[in-house]
Amino acid sequence: MAVIGSDSETTKLSIDRLLRYVRSPSTRMAAFAALLSYLSYAYAHGSWANPALIGVSVFTGMFMPSYAKLSNKADLWANNQFGFITAGRLGRFIPQYAFNLAVFGIMLWGGALNRDGVASVGGFASAALFTTLASQGTQYLGLYLVARGIGDANRNVLAGLSVNIVLASFGTAGVPVAREAFLILGFGFGTVLFGIGLLSDLRSVMAPKGGIGLYFGTFNPFHNTHLALIRRALDERGLDKIIIHPTLVPRIYADALRKGEIRVGRLENGFQIYEKTDKADSNVDYFPTGRMFLPPETRKVLIDLAVAEAGMQDRVEVVFFRETYNKKGFPGVIAEIKKAYPGVRLHGLHGTDNGGMYVRQICDECGWIYPWRVLRRDNVSATAIRAGAKGMTAAVVTDVLAQLTANVPVVTAGGRRFRNDNGVLTEGD
Repeated sequence: MAVIGSDSETTKLSIDRLLRYVRSPSTRMAAFAALLSYLSYAYAHGSWANPALIGVSVFTGMFMPSYAKLSNKADLWANNQFGFITAGRLGRFIPQYAFNLAVFGIMLWGGALNRDGVASVGGFASAALFTTLASQGTQYLGLYLVARGIGDANRNVLAGLSVNIVLASFGTAGVPVAREAFLILGFGFGTVLFGIGLLSDLRSVMAPKGGIGLYFGTFNPFHNTHLALIRRALDERGLDKIIIHPTLVPRIYADALRKGEIRVGRLENGFQIYEKTDKADSNVDYFPTGRMFLPPETRKVLIDLAVAEAGMQDRVEVVFFRETYNKKGFPGVIAEIKKAYPGVRLHGLHGTDNGGMYVRQICDECGWIYPWRVLRRDNVSATAIRAGAKGMTAAVVTDVLAQLTANVPVVTAGGRRFRNDNGVLTEGD
């Protein structure tokens, strides 16, 4: 009976996973893109019943969500290895170009494409190249708009992919205007995407000294490497001061919370534990920086205490623009700082993990800010600290975390007293 029950439960879980996959917005987006691709190429190239086109379309629809995850991992690996925008974009570009090269090669070999049309754009390798550049550019534009509160990530990416698919299909068929638009889109996005990245990388290695450093991140919690990075930046870039602003609720989490796809499930050792709901998209990584978060007020307190204990309070300022951040994110915070320090040279401090490179991208999009990257080669990790690792934080931070774990009503540290309301620290009795 136990074995039967176990098999039944396993079958039920498998069915549930399958249903979640089918209901996933990413799955539906991939299916739509595959259908649009088939219809566009079949109409433009006159290959409605071509087995190669049908096979490629079905495979693309099934594989696209998994490919997106692999592409993100390649991007993250390149970023962690080199810390340069160009390397990360090449890490994303190379596997996508290889995939598109195979797709166009199979369709051309299988007779699904008009050979004269493909030749008019430089051959199938050239078609794959321009398709890849245009695809990456439209996706980047879609996510850029999302970061500024315009549209939804899935819809924006889908719209960009749809435009690219239609132009690529008619462009590779040699249709006038569509062919030129396809080539211009690919060349234009390729130039802009890699050009902006290259300029950013040059600024990071040729930056002048002096000015103000901007240090944004989750700081969940603030640890020894954060302090070391601040000291190095002050010295190597000759900064007058560094302004730190922790994230409040990260935008990806805030959007998912608003949609009911994730929720705060429980409090553990002062950390809020996020979990997925039944509305969650099974193809989306909702927790790229973990699922355990100290409340933003508490993270700010820990930064203040650690900076003061290190004796750097005169050169480090911790700010908290709650309303601005909630409405406009870090681009809004940067605008506030520029307003307060007009004409002052700004440097963006960042790590090379997912969050750090995202901050780097925001700084690049907000004007001529000089990146200052640090390649993480130590074993200090906020993830390890949240899992219970010791010796990675300043003494005062270690003390506060211990008091939060004990859930004491009043936390005392650095000569200051804080009320503890379910992990949220507020100064005063």
